[in-house]
Amino acid sequence: MNKIRNIFSLSIASMMFVGIAACEYEEHEKDEDHQERRFSSLDVAPVNNKMYAEECGSCHFAYQPDLLPARSWQKMMSGLEDHFGENAELDPASQKALTEYLMTNAAEYSGYKRPRKILASIGEQETPLRISKTRYFQRKHHELPASLVKGNPKVGSFSACAACHRNADKGSYNEHEIRIPGYGRWDD
Repeated sequence: MNKIRNIFSLSIASMMFVGIAACEYEEHEKDEDHQERRFSSLDVAPVNNKMYAEECGSCHFAYQPDLLPARSWQKMMSGLEDHFGENAELDPASQKALTEYLMTNAAEYSGYKRPRKILASIGEQETPLRISKTRYFQRKHHELPASLVKGNPKVGSFSACAACHRNADKGSYNEHEIRIPGYGRWDD
């Protein structure tokens, strides 16, 4: 009888241990799920280069490098004397450092889904210099009336991402976070 009680007690203790371990594992999984959701809420990698943020961000939104392929950044950085009608030339060391940053963090090296989709929308022979010229961008914005963007003095252009995408600087282009100045929330 004592042997049966001992086996029964050992079984109860084992089940309690397994139950506690399962709860801890489940909590750990929840933490991992939360971290994954937090990570996956970003659409692109946020800009993490101070020089890039300062140099390029002083004139326009500092576009995340993974929004274009490396070949686009290479072409853009090799023509800074006429950067969309402006002279944006840099000293050689800065130009080299920024070109490296952009190219090594370009769409083809991104771990995020949106850059892969952007890249898939660009033909192998294409080298877009504007994100707004990619088929992916055009497909995502085709229902948006130009009057809400180009005709909107608070936006002005489809290149003004942060005007409507409130968390674009953080790498989030989530459609539920869109607020068009003078219009409000956009649902397509």
